[in-house]
Amino acid sequence: MILDRFRVTGQVAVVTGAGRGVGAASAIALAEAGADVVLAARTTDQLEKVADQVRSTGRRAHIVAADLSDLDRIAALPEAAVEAFGRLDIVVNNVGGAMPTPLQQTSTRQLEDAFHFNVSTAHALVRAAVPHILDTAGGGAIVNVSSVVGRVGGRGYAAYGTAKAAVAHYTRLAAADLSPRIRVNCVSLGSVLTSALDVVAQNPEIKTAMESATPLHRIGDPEDASAAVLYLCSPAGSYLTGKVLEVDGGLQTPNLDFGLPDL
Repeated sequence: MILDRFRVTGQVAVVTGAGRGVGAASAIALAEAGADVVLAARTTDQLEKVADQVRSTGRRAHIVAADLSDLDRIAALPEAAVEAFGRLDIVVNNVGGAMPTPLQQTSTRQLEDAFHFNVSTAHALVRAAVPHILDTAGGGAIVNVSSVVGRVGGRGYAAYGTAKAAVAHYTRLAAADLSPRIRVNCVSLGSVLTSALDVVAQNPEIKTAMESATPLHRIGDPEDASAAVLYLCSPAGSYLTGKVLEVDGGLQTPNLDFGLPDL
């Protein structure tokens, strides 16, 4: 059956930023498809709730509460997966972010911080994960999470958009280096209604404007993103590598400027 190609039964995944939002939804989706999951994020209480949902599917969960901007901490996750579950097959690089800031107020340090948190962390985890993934008979899959503002214009996104554009191209370069044993793909997300967009959900005017600017006329939910992550991790996506899957409701133009003033 075609649905069997979306199964990852018996595999082990590391998901960063797994305490809420897209990371949590991705971890739960992978568990529902048969994977045991290492959940990594900063906040233990959030991770415990996600771990309970993973275990409710009949799969195992292992929590790592850590500041994932620390490259040593994030690079230790593959070893934690092997110690907990004996193997590593899947990595989901979801951790990242940066606050929107007008260009003239974006310092060089802020730009470097955005690159560190979105790109350097991904690279540290990938490098540490590769030897363990290669120990598995069938190889494995890495999925990086980028953003629509990595490819379209948007006011205030000089740091975040630049970093997320780098994530997308890093995906292509890593895929070339790691093929054929390890597939590396990326999801480029539009607006997804997570806690990061609480301000949008609570403001009908902004929410309506964002929906109107999106061809599908709605804001995405975490399961829209996690379905794409599962596809790229599973045998269903086994003929894809180095690709950026745009999960953004068809968005081609910026949909929000957070009220940033004109220069």
